[in-house]
Formats: sequence, structure tokens, C-alpha cells
Amino acid sequence: MPGPSPDLVLALLADARLPVGGHTQSAGLEPALTYGGLTAADVPAFLGGRLATVVAVEAGTAVVARHRALTGGALADVEEAWAARTPSAPLRESSRALGRGYLRLAQRLWPGAEPLAGLGRTPPRPLVLGVVAALAGLDPGRLVRLCGHEDAATLGAAALKLDPLDPADTVAWTLAAHPRIEELARRLAPLTEPDEIPATGAPLVEELSLVHARTTQRLFQA
Repeated sequence: MPGPSPDLVLALLADARLPVGGHTQSAGLEPALTYGGLTAADVPAFLGGRLATVVAVEAGTAVVARHRALTGGALADVEEAWAARTPSAPLRESSRALGRGYLRLAQRLWPGAEPLAGLGRTPPRPLVLGVVAALAGLDPGRLVRLCGHEDAATLGAAALKLDPLDPADTVAWTLAAHPRIEELARRLAPLTEPDEIPATGAPLVEELSLVHARTTQRLFQA
């Protein structure tokens, strides 16, 4: 019996109800609203900034990890490249927490799959997503779209918990972001080597994550 189509797997992985801990994240929105002076009206611009910086790093890392998983290459230098482009310790820890959730799910869905063994015990999310994409037959373009859509949807879901908004507005934000996600897919899909991963810093996101990590009254981990 053939396996599920890549499009169905993509829909599954993009589902916010996936048991990987995504509900604990705000994609940086909570600290941005609390300490960064943003309002709900600024969220679309904030999302655009994340797509150009944070998401570009995450998606690029995932694409290279997918390539390594398919070619039997090591993932250690891919993880090092991701860490060098993610200087905030709280953001690295958050990504590893999500990575453990994805890894647990992947081990359940693809038991004994050799590429999963190379991820170690605390892999960051983009590495696991890259390996999962290889196992599920997702091409690089779909993988980048998944990373971009997930970030946009995470922001939208967090916004509804942090500010009284019309849910239709958050869906409109996500849809409006899709042309930028398509541009990312065109640019990042050909990547194969760690040094090709974008090094697009997001100093404000990094700084606010450090402030957020010291806060005891918060809804989200990051």
C-alpha cells in the first residue's frame, strides 16, 4: 500500500493540533507586545520581519538538513550553522524543546528510521523538520512553505490569546504573508550546504527573548 501523499503530510504537519508543544510558543509576539511597544496593528509588519530573518534561518536549516538526510550526510555541522545564526540562548532552548516534540512524533510515525538516529537527544526543530521532510517525501519548496506558514499561524494563534481580536483578521494576516513565503521557497529550496543558510539576524527579537526569559508572568515560553 502506498504511503500518504506529500500534500497530506504537509497538511498534517501544518496542523496546530499536532502534539509537539507548539501551543507554548508565540513566535516572539508576547515579548514584542509586552516590552517592544508593538500593538496588534503592527503584527503583520512583525510577521514580515520574522519571515525575512528568523524564518529564513529556520527554513534554510531545515532544507539543508533534509538534503543531508537524503544523502546520508552528517547533521552536526548543520546544527552548528543554525546555532551560530541563533545567538539567543532562550530561543535555542525553545527550538530544542519543540525539536524533542517533533522527534518523539517522528519516532512514532517512522519507527527505526535511520536518519532519526543522527539527530541526537535534543535536536533543534529545523533539523527534525528537515529529516521528517526527507522521510515523508516533502520536497524543499513544501518544507519552506511549512516553516513559513507555521510561523505565521503561531503568531496568529498567540495574538488571539494576547489581545481581543477578530479571528478572521489573523487568518487574513497569514494569507497576506503567503507571497513572501513563496519568495522564501524559491530562494531557499536549492540550498544544500550549511554555509548557504541565510545569516539574517533579528537583534530586536533576540533581545526581547532574553527579557522574556527572565519574566515569571507570561503565557508563552517564547
